[in-house]
Amino acid sequence: MIEATKNAFLLPDLRRKIIFTLLILVVYRAVSQIPVPTVDSVILSEFLTMGLAGAQGQEIVEFINLLAGGALLQFSVLAMGVYPYITASIIMQLLTPMVPYFEELAKEGEQGRNKITQYTYWMTVPLAAVQAYGQIILIQQAFPGIVPNFGSSVIVTLTTIFSMTAGSMFAVWLGEQITESGVGNGVSIIIFGGIVTELPRRIWQLIQLGEVVPLLAFTFITVLTILAIVVFSEGQRRIPVQYGRRVRGTKVYGGQSTHVPLKVNSSGMIPLIFAQSLMIFPGSIAAFLATSSNTTVASIANFIAQWFSPTLYAWPYWIMYFVMVALFTFFYTDVTFKNQRLAENLQRQGGFIPGLRPGKITNEFLITVLRRITLVGAVCLGAVAVSPWVVQLFIPTGVAGQIDTLLINSAGLLIVVGVALDTMKQLESQLLMRKYEGFIK
Repeated sequence: MIEATKNAFLLPDLRRKIIFTLLILVVYRAVSQIPVPTVDSVILSEFLTMGLAGAQGQEIVEFINLLAGGALLQFSVLAMGVYPYITASIIMQLLTPMVPYFEELAKEGEQGRNKITQYTYWMTVPLAAVQAYGQIILIQQAFPGIVPNFGSSVIVTLTTIFSMTAGSMFAVWLGEQITESGVGNGVSIIIFGGIVTELPRRIWQLIQLGEVVPLLAFTFITVLTILAIVVFSEGQRRIPVQYGRRVRGTKVYGGQSTHVPLKVNSSGMIPLIFAQSLMIFPGSIAAFLATSSNTTVASIANFIAQWFSPTLYAWPYWIMYFVMVALFTFFYTDVTFKNQRLAENLQRQGGFIPGLRPGKITNEFLITVLRRITLVGAVCLGAVAVSPWVVQLFIPTGVAGQIDTLLINSAGLLIVVGVALDTMKQLESQLLMRKYEGFIK
């Protein structure tokens, strides 16, 4: 691996791509320190000291802060990161098989995909504006006046929303620059860089507590979790495919054997985002209603808020979280597989699975196999999702109340491992193309 890294920097064009990617990440981290122009500096200082503890909707805000690489705690113009773009991308993926126009665009190849990407950008802007408004409202519940006159002054409100929306689009633009001129998927690299920068803070948090054993235990558990993620992320069922021979003039085309890899976890972190958003919603609404003057409404809201918050003893939350992750894994995998039209493309290219007729029978076979292996992937993904709760059960209560359970949480681990694997594969292909030995033998 050291030799492969050395070779990567010896190649001028690959070295240029790596350095460009690192420079873009430096620019992103620098801009993430610029606060929103309308923020109150005194209350911001208090916010930076106290963090998100006690804020209404704390869990969803902390999740967005994770994807923004801590920029939300700085109340930066990049406070939302690329999260609105991720949401827009997921919506477009789900709408593609449902809307005939998008379905036709998906069949048009590169030009159609570019058009869908353009629609995704357009959808990102209003989503970012709505999310910016919602985030500020949530944070002002715990820190009133952090953005003075927000909501009462049109100029202050629009300035704040516009600056945060522009920051989010700037982050997406930086990601696109990495995709075009750097290494890896740009948006994923941006998220990866933000999550990794939080790691030293979490380690220092443990060191300050003087808890050496929990630090070693959490490190060991994190490594084991990463190993498990790598195994089920890279796991696949290879379906053999045979291509028929075609004779044109004096030349013979096709006739080769290959395989179609069906991944155990083809949905990545998307089910975690879906499930976490839905699971946090009841608790967030209940937290607002808990202050109601009506005692009955307040008591019901307090009960819901207690059981729909990711605390140590809220086991119904974690059980439902596991089930929701598993269900969304099946749902998203099924939707994306139908978008690929694998059986139709195989038939068009003259390919077939030995022993099966092309077309409907092949499609039914692929769906059956995919659902069986997705069952394993769904259980593994659900286990990763509830791993913070499992860890909390085996550590002292006092320590569990003061620190984050994993050095990186479950969604963050999936993102970090997935992006690292994807980037490594791209570097591997670049090295092998130039006849250098890669990272993996």
